[in-house]
Amino acid sequence: MPGIAVKRTGKAGRQEVILAALRRSPAMRVHELADWLTVSPETIRRDLAELDERGLISRTYGGAVRPVTFEPALTERQALMVEERRAIAVAAADRIEATDILMIGGGATTLHFARELAAREMPLTVITHAFSIAMALSANPRIEVLMLPGKYDGREGLIHGADTIEALARFHANKAVLGASGLSDEGPNDASMAPGLVYGAMMRRAAETLVLADHGKFGRPSLVVYGAWSATTTLVSDRAPDGDLAAALEEASAAVLVGSSHP
Repeated sequence: MPGIAVKRTGKAGRQEVILAALRRSPAMRVHELADWLTVSPETIRRDLAELDERGLISRTYGGAVRPVTFEPALTERQALMVEERRAIAVAAADRIEATDILMIGGGATTLHFARELAAREMPLTVITHAFSIAMALSANPRIEVLMLPGKYDGREGLIHGADTIEALARFHANKAVLGASGLSDEGPNDASMAPGLVYGAMMRRAAETLVLADHGKFGRPSLVVYGAWSATTTLVSDRAPDGDLAAALEEASAAVLVGSSHP
């Protein structure tokens, strides 16, 4: 396949190249991969089966497609990866300074972050579209919370729409703190169109962006890429990424901050 060099040999090398190919083309056939990698179709089928089991691709009849991440509702996500999310929240909160103006997007990890902020003695101004974030922060009288207008999404407990985007254009923040459904080499992404547009607007209106996402989001593309990695972006996670994601972050001069779940 033009543009993708086969740098490694063996199973690991083939699978790395297969994933790279699916990032360029959303679907590939077994015989195309076999011809390109000069191995048998059966070898490719075994590779695809392993990648499918790891959740990195989706098998189809005669080939594979790039998976698109679907997220369960917020109430379901809150019970997942709890220790990892808490570690990420603490590491991100350590980056916040007194009197900062923050834009905080909705999500399970950003909710952990809001709870961590509420427990700290810092005067802050927070602009958000998520009711759970606003409620968590309201426990601290030193934090002023501005709620954005728009259409209410009961499944996620947040506001979105044209009014939300228009309102954000009137504000400027020191930092945007955003979650993600997935992280690809293009940037952080979200499984839903409307919230993704809000996150992109927050990213544009902030001097710096912290993307809070656990390692399960690495290399998992979703529907909307809401921003690009850059020197003003920091990925805050429970593990350091590797492979294509790590290379993309390094190329963009984006920072990586790893939170520890151990005291």
